[in-house]
Amino acid sequence: MTTQALQSNLENCDIAEQVITPWDVQGTDEKGIDYDKLIKKFGSQKLTTELLDRFTKITGHQPHHFLRRGIVFSHRDFDHILTLKEQGKPFYLYTGRGPSSGSLHMGHCVPFMFTKWLQDVFDVPLVIQMTDDEKFLWKDLTLEEANKLAYQNIKDIIAFGFDPEKTFIFCDLDYIPSCKEFYWNMNRIQKCVNFNQAQKIFGFDETSYIGKVSFPAIQATPSFSTSFPHLFGNRKIPCLIPCAIDQDPYFRMTRDVAPRLNLPKPCLLHSTFLPALQGAQTKMSSSEVNSAVEVCDTANQIKKKINKYAFSGGKTSVEEHREFGGDTSVDVSYKYLEFFEEDDAKLAKIKEDYESGAMLTGELKKILIEKLQGIVKAFQERRAAVTESTVEQFMSRDPKS
Repeated sequence: MTTQALQSNLENCDIAEQVITPWDVQGTDEKGIDYDKLIKKFGSQKLTTELLDRFTKITGHQPHHFLRRGIVFSHRDFDHILTLKEQGKPFYLYTGRGPSSGSLHMGHCVPFMFTKWLQDVFDVPLVIQMTDDEKFLWKDLTLEEANKLAYQNIKDIIAFGFDPEKTFIFCDLDYIPSCKEFYWNMNRIQKCVNFNQAQKIFGFDETSYIGKVSFPAIQATPSFSTSFPHLFGNRKIPCLIPCAIDQDPYFRMTRDVAPRLNLPKPCLLHSTFLPALQGAQTKMSSSEVNSAVEVCDTANQIKKKINKYAFSGGKTSVEEHREFGGDTSVDVSYKYLEFFEEDDAKLAKIKEDYESGAMLTGELKKILIEKLQGIVKAFQERRAAVTESTVEQFMSRDPKS
C-alpha cells in the first residue's frame, strides 16, 4: 500500500471506535480491540490456515501457539519469507524495544518470546533496536536516563535466550553516531517522506517536536540490511519484523519508501496486545504499575495483582456463576492464559469449565497466578546469569555467524 493510499484509507475509515497508534491503544468495550477492523484499516493480510500449513511443510515445525490461536494474526508478505526459506535464500529478523522503564512487563515479553522462537526455527540473524532516543523525545527523561534504561532492558531481553552468535543489540544513542551507513540510510528515508505524509500517518501537529517528526525514519532504518555493514556488508537482504500491530504505521511508511531506495520491502508479522489487568480496552502499560505484571515482580506481588486487579468475566454470585458460567471473551485471567498456557488441551478444558460454571473466578485466577509465577521465576533465574560481559557480546560489532 502506498503512502497516498494509506492516507486515504485512514481518512475514510471510522476511527472513532478505537484508537491504535504507536503511542496509544484504546478499545471501546470489554472485549477489547477489533482486530478484523484493523486488518481492513491498515491493509494487511490475515494469517490463513493455508499459510500456516505451508510454514509447517517448509520448516518441519508446527506453528507456535501464538500463530495457532490468532495472537499473531496478520502479516505483510510472510509468504515471501517462506519462499526465501524454501529456496535457501537469506533474510534476517528485526524487532525492538522502547525503554521507558527499568524492567519489562509480560506484554513486552510477547514479541520477544515469539522472536526467539522464530530465530530458532529459521536459524537466521536478528537485530534488536533499543529506541532510547524515542523515549527521550516522548517521555520525561534525560538522554542519560533513557540510555541507562536501555542497558537495563537489554539484560532482560538477553534472558529470553537469543543466540549470541546471531543476535546484534544496539542503542540508537550509541550506534547511530558511529555508523555512517545507518545514518546515511536514515537520511535517505527522511528525504522520501514529507511533513504532510508524516502528519497523516502519525498524527503529528504544530506542537510536535521536530525530533518526533523525524523519528519514524530512525525506526525504519534497521529494516534495511545495508544499515549493518558489520553483519551484512553491502548485501541487500530482506527482513521479517515481528511486532505488535500498533507499530505497523512505521513499516507501512518504510515499505512505501523501500522501492524508491532500491531496497527490499520489510515483511511483517503482527501480534495482538496483552491487555491491561483492568480489562481488554487497552494494553498493559509500564506507566500504570497496577495494569502490568512485571518480570521483576515477586511471587507474592504477582498473586496480589491478579487477585486484586484482573478483570473477571464471572457472575456476581457463586449461584449465578454456577448456573450461567463465566465469559472468557472478557475475562483477563483467561485471556492471559491464551498467551502463556502452551498446552491447547489444557486451555480448552479451562475454557469449558469456566464457561459451564464448573470453575469459579478464584480458581481461574489461581491457575493464572501459578503459571505466571513459574514463568517469571524461570526468567529471573536466567536474568541473574546475564553479566556485563554477556551484554558486550550481544552489542559487539564483530562479525556474527
